[in-house]
Amino acid sequence: MKIAFHGAARTVTGSKHIIHVNPGKQILLDCGLYQGMGKETTELNSNWGFVPAEIDYVVISHAHIDHIGLLPKLVKDGYKGKIFCTPATASLAKLLLIDSARIQEDDLRYVNAKREKAGLPLFEPLYDEDDAIKVFPLFETIPYNEHYKIESGIDLMFTDCGHILGSAAVNLKIKENGKEKRITFSGDVGSYHDMILRNPQPFPQADYIIMESTYGDRLHEVSTATADRLLKFIVDTCLKKKGKLIIPAFSLGRTQDVLFMLNRLELEHRLPPLNYYVDSPLSIKITDTIKKYPDYYNDDVKQLLHRDEDVFSFAGLKYIDKVEDSIKLNDIEEPCVIISASGMAEAGRVKHHIANNVSDSRNTILFTGYCEPNSLGGRLKKQPESVKIFSKEFAVKAHVDEIATLSAHGDYEDLCQWLACQNPKDVKTLFLVHGDYDVQVNFKERLIKKGFPDVQIPSLHEVIGLRD
Repeated sequence: MKIAFHGAARTVTGSKHIIHVNPGKQILLDCGLYQGMGKETTELNSNWGFVPAEIDYVVISHAHIDHIGLLPKLVKDGYKGKIFCTPATASLAKLLLIDSARIQEDDLRYVNAKREKAGLPLFEPLYDEDDAIKVFPLFETIPYNEHYKIESGIDLMFTDCGHILGSAAVNLKIKENGKEKRITFSGDVGSYHDMILRNPQPFPQADYIIMESTYGDRLHEVSTATADRLLKFIVDTCLKKKGKLIIPAFSLGRTQDVLFMLNRLELEHRLPPLNYYVDSPLSIKITDTIKKYPDYYNDDVKQLLHRDEDVFSFAGLKYIDKVEDSIKLNDIEEPCVIISASGMAEAGRVKHHIANNVSDSRNTILFTGYCEPNSLGGRLKKQPESVKIFSKEFAVKAHVDEIATLSAHGDYEDLCQWLACQNPKDVKTLFLVHGDYDVQVNFKERLIKKGFPDVQIPSLHEVIGLRD
């Protein structure tokens, strides 16, 4: 048995890992899109490093695009098997994959118009909406904590990872040549102090663990002050400077966190009377979907629902669906808050909002989580004098800041707490994925000190055999 690491290897996006089981069986864990990798992004998303038609099964940890975003291309390129995930992940994935196809088509429409004028060949999207729809019949949903027999000798169980709605650690028991190996893939691990979701669950003892390490060298700020920090940005930008507060936020997870905090501020009679725009059709649909899964909420939110039936709504909230209404936001002079996707500002409507507002010193661009260094968000976080957006240079005069406590990824204490249910001496190898390499090196040292005897950081397309 061996594992091949075809994505999120020494980087944070593009999660794809294959378990090879003799004779010739292949299980793909996640099928994620690379995001924010600069000029390398297209090439990384175009070249698999394996043959899709040879994959037997796909298991998905959660619905973020860097974990599911290449499923339509996988099917387009020959995969015909089942895709196992939790029920909430299937519901969300259907929305996100359609949106991903539309974003690709919209972005290429702009790029290809320029290429056509220059007499250059036009680019093709990785997949279209029809390709995305072909994925949906392949979803096979499994609830948390139920053992599912994929086939003889391959048992699957999901445990809640608290990262986003439906996120799961993938726990596999695989027999090969009469010997059983227990393999756990973390997907992404959430915080043990998430404002909406339940804590990550303990998981069965594993022989091998494939683990994310996004914040393996960082401790998040104390989350109890997060709403106060958000309020301060609203007051400073909108009330004092009379500007616009632009909040790039992923449609899944981060947007709901921001809405939840604004709702709490209103319940506490502290929310300034402004217009708060959610400019993302996808965010609207996802928020409606999340409301259908209250059992996944933590106890505090469940209690709040007894006196507030919609914890994501408040006075002044306006949803923007149509493109023409989104464009009209550029002409608004009065102070306001605009929450728009995507979180890294690499695609979607927020990219246009930043282009139209980044050169005004009254405004603030407020990031709410991790940004790939090469993404627009990552470049803005470096506080440059100017930034290129849609091939045009813009002076950066707006204030650029972030609220790190809103990250859905756990910090190194959360990651270590997730591992606390394991006997380190029984874990033969712990593989670190989904993290920047320097972060992984630091986290590896921490894990060795905690007793894990063999911690490895695979490189892209590396294949590593598993010991008996």
